[in-house]
Amino acid sequence: MVLSENSNDPLTIGKLDFQSRLLTGTGKYSNITIMEKSLIGSNCQIVTVAVRRVQSNESGHSGLIEKINWEKYWMLPNTAGCQDAEEAIRIARLGRELAKLAGQEENTFIKLEVIPDKKYLLPDPLGTLEAAEKLVKEGFTVLPYINADPVLAKRLEEIGCATVMPLGSPIGSGQGLKNASNISLIIENSKVPVIVDAGIGVPSEAAQALEMGADAVLVNSAIALAKQPALMAEAMKQAVQAGRSAFLAGRLPKRKEASPSSPKTGTIE
Repeated sequence: MVLSENSNDPLTIGKLDFQSRLLTGTGKYSNITIMEKSLIGSNCQIVTVAVRRVQSNESGHSGLIEKINWEKYWMLPNTAGCQDAEEAIRIARLGRELAKLAGQEENTFIKLEVIPDKKYLLPDPLGTLEAAEKLVKEGFTVLPYINADPVLAKRLEEIGCATVMPLGSPIGSGQGLKNASNISLIIENSKVPVIVDAGIGVPSEAAQALEMGADAVLVNSAIALAKQPALMAEAMKQAVQAGRSAFLAGRLPKRKEASPSSPKTGTIE
């Protein structure tokens, strides 16, 4: 893959460098044509695909693999719909084969989701850790989706996960970064990329995540369910770029008192 536009600032996951810090999904679009236009608008490079939904030809997923140009996008198969570690491991292996069918023979990426909770779709920390340990040993590049739990994030890093992906708020809720304080702790202590996943509803929230020091964000519902998905995808792209630039620039420290921007010397009495 290509390096970032700023060659000194790539997003490095595993052994690969990526240009874009916005990851997108393929679910919830009204049709594949709108999804294609949104991928273009987002300027993303990593696209996540739900292995089980593709296999079962669920609505919106039939023909998806054939329609996307996999020479342009890096596939991130995910284990969405898996309720325990054993099932997630099995689907991860199928995801690796799916990537091969798309022409990505060396693709070992897997977005690990273990979610037994059907109401709030919160990930199972124990099941995630169990599955991650086994998948790392099998040579997968594991990107685990987790609650904003700094202790779990560190443990996943220690066993060899390529990233950690804490949720901002529940999947598809659009509530934004409800877990900002814990995400900040994860960022502070992490030596692997931190990708904020789930809950982002508007571009300002994506920018906020990058301003905090997150390395990237994954956005699906906020784009797919917008009135104009392709336009929202472009807005998310711009927000992520602005957030990253702001983080690198370094924000003005917060103060309790005002600090005049005009010089104190040379004033007329």
